[in-house]
Amino acid sequence: MTQILARSVAVFALLTFILTGCGSTPAATPTSAPAAAPTEAPAAAAETPTEEATTEDATAEATATSESSESTEPLKVTVGAVAVPHGEILNFIKENLAAEAGLDIEVVEFTDYVQPNLALNDGQLDANYFQHVPYMEDFGAEHNIDMVSVVAVHIEPLGLYSKKVSSLDELADGATIAIPNDATNGGRALQLLASNGLFTLTEGVGTNATVADIVDNPKNIQIVELEAAQLPRSLEDTDASIINGNYALDAGLTPSSDALVLESGENNPYANILTVLNGHENDEAIQKLASLLTSPEVKKFIEDNYQGSVIPAF
Repeated sequence: MTQILARSVAVFALLTFILTGCGSTPAATPTSAPAAAPTEAPAAAAETPTEEATTEDATAEATATSESSESTEPLKVTVGAVAVPHGEILNFIKENLAAEAGLDIEVVEFTDYVQPNLALNDGQLDANYFQHVPYMEDFGAEHNIDMVSVVAVHIEPLGLYSKKVSSLDELADGATIAIPNDATNGGRALQLLASNGLFTLTEGVGTNATVADIVDNPKNIQIVELEAAQLPRSLEDTDASIINGNYALDAGLTPSSDALVLESGENNPYANILTVLNGHENDEAIQKLASLLTSPEVKKFIEDNYQGSVIPAF
């Protein structure tokens, strides 16, 4: 009897343990915590750019601004010239036309025909504007400088001037006439004198003529060769001097009215040109400058200001 009672107690205790472990109410009653689990933190993270993205955007914006600034930056070009009329023409362009064309022009003035080409060759200049093709070719060959003409701009007729006589007929026997001492302008001056009957040159010599080519000189004209820039001052000492147009203008002379004889502008091969070193003739800044030098505005400026002493070549 006692054993039966002990077994009953053991079974009851086992059933009670089982019912207590399997029937807990917490497992059957869900809570609201899981439903509230989603938060706005991920969305906020998506809306906030990372530091890396912000830096990249700023860099891209700065690059775009820089490129835009560079595209509107005017092109710089440094041009050598003698003061009159070349420097005046360039300064007219600089003050009135260059900005709209996207050019920033620096004009460097010279007083002779040698330094502008040497400065071009040394890289001090991007271009020069003072000479004609025959002079450029002669100077280039002599100094081993490879230069090319970009565009012809104007003609300065060579003229014979005097403070002592008012016509060729008044030149006395043995009169002294000064001419430029460079090969091309010297030959050009001799041709001007020969074409006006003062003497005869070797047949067919053209503008390569030298004093040695004078074959018939009835007035026994004495030729003195001087550096072109000195010719206006030589008028105090000579009976007459042949002076390049730019130096005549610079000295206050008016070629169209003061010259005893003046070169014709028609079919004149001595047009003054824009010159660069070979290989730079198609540079953007050079092409812009060439276009402005041959513009209607520059043609009008030349005609209005020089009244036949400087003639447009375009």
